[in-house]
Amino acid sequence: MGAAHSASEEVRELEGKTGFSSDQIEQLHRRFKQLSGDQPTIRKENFNNVPDLELNPIRSKIVRAFFDNRNLRKGPSGLADEINFEDFLTIMSYFRPIDTTMGEEQVELSRKEKLRFLFHMYDSDSDGRITLEEYRNVVEELLSGNPHIEKESARSIADGAMMEAASVCVGQMEPDQVYEGITFEDFLKARCSGSRL
Repeated sequence: MGAAHSASEEVRELEGKTGFSSDQIEQLHRRFKQLSGDQPTIRKENFNNVPDLELNPIRSKIVRAFFDNRNLRKGPSGLADEINFEDFLTIMSYFRPIDTTMGEEQVELSRKEKLRFLFHMYDSDSDGRITLEEYRNVVEELLSGNPHIEKESARSIADGAMMEAASVCVGQMEPDQVYEGITFEDFLKARCSGSRL
C-alpha cells in the first residue's frame, strides 16, 4: 500500500509541474521506456530510432533541445548527458496545447514559455542572443531538403528576416551600426509584429 500511495503522490506532483493528466503521464512513461530501452534515463543516441524525427531537417536542434539545461530549468547554459522521466515530461510540456480555460495571465505565461523553448533552439551558444549566423544555420537546415533552393538563397532569406527583425526591434539603423542579434525580448516583439522569424 505504501508504494502505491507514494506512486500516486508522485503522479500528482508531476501533474502539477507539467499540466499533464495522470493518463497522459502514463502514456508518456510508456514512450519514455520505449525510447530508453527500459533504462532510467535517455541519451541523445536514443532518439536515433524515432521515425518521425528521421527526416526532419532540424532534427539535431530538436534533439539538442531535449538536453538543453535552459529548457530543463537546470541552468543558464550547457547540455545534460542524459535525462530522466521527469526531465522528459518537462520538455514534453512545452509541446502541450495551451489550456484556454486558464486565466489570461496563465495563458500568456504558457505562451511565453513555449516561445522561450523555441528561442533556445535558435540560440545554440546559450548567450541569450540569436545571431545572424545562428539564424542562417536554422534556415539552411530547414530548407536543405528542398532541391529548388540553393544555399545562397537560404542565406538571403535568413538575412532578409533578420533585417526585418532588426527594424522591428531597433528601428532605423545607421549604416555603420551592427545588429548583434535578437534577445528574447526582441524575439517576443518580432513574433507579435508578424515578423518572418
